[in-house]
Amino acid sequence: MKRIAVFCGSASGASMSYTESAISLGRELAKQGIGLVYGGSNGGLMGTVANTVLQEGGEVIGVIPTLLQEREIAHTRLTKLHIVGSMHERKAKMAELADAFIVLPGGAGTMEEFFEVFTWAQIGLHQKPIGLLNAARYFDPLVTFFDHMTDQQFLQNQYRSMLLVENSAAQLIRSFGTYEPPAVKTYTKEKTIY
Repeated sequence: MKRIAVFCGSASGASMSYTESAISLGRELAKQGIGLVYGGSNGGLMGTVANTVLQEGGEVIGVIPTLLQEREIAHTRLTKLHIVGSMHERKAKMAELADAFIVLPGGAGTMEEFFEVFTWAQIGLHQKPIGLLNAARYFDPLVTFFDHMTDQQFLQNQYRSMLLVENSAAQLIRSFGTYEPPAVKTYTKEKTIY
């Protein structure tokens, strides 16, 4: 695995556990020689994970849209910074550069990025693993909601299994090594075929 895209908050959040988790992930990426692809900001958890990888001698590639370049304070010391025209281009570029995705705590933007790459995997646009790094049990309500979607038959079990959840960065990256993507969803006029 050459690079992992990380989605996370441009704020640090209410708990130091979130920052500690970002530092732990940054160290683990650098230790394993895995490059970081992220949103290009110098603030919050985004800045923490990027700065940690850089301090440990790793590769960091940022992708930031022009609109947010000033607002989010684009990181100026990255291995490479791609400045793109839109949020859509940002996500597409990050997905193109990455072999897997890790989600740290964040807000609506982080969730939007996560749900888009999850949906892309479900319909076969990529077969890359996606994991939640569950710092301080931040994602427990989201995992419960995924179980609810599955119970209510809006999410098939095979797609529920795409969501990898771990409390440890090292364990999450290890789980990527054994990830097997499910069959791609296909449709007919009468019904969905799995």
